[in-house]
Amino acid sequence: MRRIFVFEYLTAGGLAREDATTAATLLPMGVAMRDAMVQDLLQAGGLQVSVACDALAPPPPAGAQTCRPPANMPASEWVAHQAARHDAVWVVAPETDGLLLQLQQAVPAWQWLGCDATAIALAGRKRATLARLAAFEVTTPLAFSATATRWVVKPDDGAGAVATKRHDSLPAAQAAQCQAAVGRLTLEPWVEGEALSLSLLCTRDSTELLSINRQHIRMGDQGEVAYDGVSIGAVPLEDTRARPLAALATRVGRAIPGLRGFVGIDLVWHATLGPVVVEVNPRVTCAYVGLSARLGRNLAAEMLGHPRTAQRQDAQHAPV
Repeated sequence: MRRIFVFEYLTAGGLAREDATTAATLLPMGVAMRDAMVQDLLQAGGLQVSVACDALAPPPPAGAQTCRPPANMPASEWVAHQAARHDAVWVVAPETDGLLLQLQQAVPAWQWLGCDATAIALAGRKRATLARLAAFEVTTPLAFSATATRWVVKPDDGAGAVATKRHDSLPAAQAAQCQAAVGRLTLEPWVEGEALSLSLLCTRDSTELLSINRQHIRMGDQGEVAYDGVSIGAVPLEDTRARPLAALATRVGRAIPGLRGFVGIDLVWHATLGPVVVEVNPRVTCAYVGLSARLGRNLAAEMLGHPRTAQRQDAQHAPV
């Protein structure tokens, strides 16, 4: 029986390291992602699932074993310890301060379920990601640099909309950027349009578009950007936008060849230019929650190459 270790940063001790406002905002998302991953693994059958869960977080779904993280041990050290006791490790963590990359490097490559170190390192730097994508003919906010009237300032290695603010002029945005620690904030044009995200399943040989989602973005009175969740599959794959978005996903996969497993792309659909990629998330996102049930396929089992999934797929494609 294969042993799988699931580590979601907030529910595995990260909650204690965040301020109360951030924790209250992000914890429900962390719990939802963790539980969706665990439920898929349990439903795959034939797997022993262990879940990192500290005392501040709700327990994982029934059927999974709980592992309590030590209070004073660095997360990467503890994950490495658990990797030695399991056959595979599935991690969700922010790219902030290189955390996801540190955890990836703590686990042998053959045990890691997800993107490789090169992809995580690149996607963890928003400005560098946009430059790489632009080199592969992917439209990004950088294409609006000469014409933008609004600008956004955000952490270059941040997750979600944390510490993200829109400004009505370039001088105001530059002033806000200068007030922060050097290198911590990036500045880019604000692109008007419909906020969408793509859910992908990536392998060495393919980039599959699983769903097109609508992101709910709320603007504060002072330009603060807030993330209010996602509607999964809001744009059907039969929509006229699906074909160009699938082609976009393929180009992103070529630009960042180390993308593996579940990957998210945040973008804006611009009225004239179509999809404009804002960032790439090299990990499970909130759009994973409920997606397996929606698609009628177990995405976790597919990532594992689980025999039962392979058998079901073979049966679906068998001649009649």
